Amino acid sequence: MGYVNLPEPSVTTAAGGGDKGNHPAPGTKLLRLVGVSFGLLCILQVAVNVCLRLTLYYQNAVSDMEVFYYYQIVCLSEICRKRPQGWRIFGGSAYYISSTEKTWQESRTYCQSVGADLMIINSKEEQDFANSFQTYMWIGLTDSETEGRWKWVDGSPLTTSYWRDGEPNGKTVENCGDIKTFTAEKSWNDENCSHSHKWICE
Repeated sequence: MGYVNLPEPSVTTAAGGGDKGNHPAPGTKLLRLVGVSFGLLCILQVAVNVCLRLTLYYQNAVSDMEVFYYYQIVCLSEICRKRPQGWRIFGGSAYYISSTEKTWQESRTYCQSVGADLMIINSKEEQDFANSFQTYMWIGLTDSETEGRWKWVDGSPLTTSYWRDGEPNGKTVENCGDIKTFTAEKSWNDENCSHSHKWICE
């Protein structure tokens, strides 16, 4: 019996054109590209908005955040373990108000033992902050080296002061500064350094 070779049937689609129907219609790739690009633009816009908000926030908060991380991370060291609870962060520094009373020099020695010193006040904001504790306390101010020449514990001269009216008036008897009349902005008082008061470390 003989065989007859028949031609292979052609493959057509509803649209015609053989196997060309397996490829995307013209313009499909362009639409996909436009869609993906638009999505990426939206994501980029969100990221930019978030970055701008964070930048504006951290311009005001970065100093306090730096101090926060210092006390959370660096204070794992031995010296920071000596520090008691109750330190408060303000304006890029940390402060501690004592619960007991000591002389001015004893107070300073305590602050130095925990890596700090008696508070230095250089602005109205710091003065208001110190008064807010409503505590009769030593600050880092003295004229014990030269009478009448008041200096901070870091050696810097006193430039902006908040002495209450009539102060300082102790001459050679009262050579250490404290906050006394904390209900008024001008609350500083000079006092005998051997008296015992609470203190504030910075």
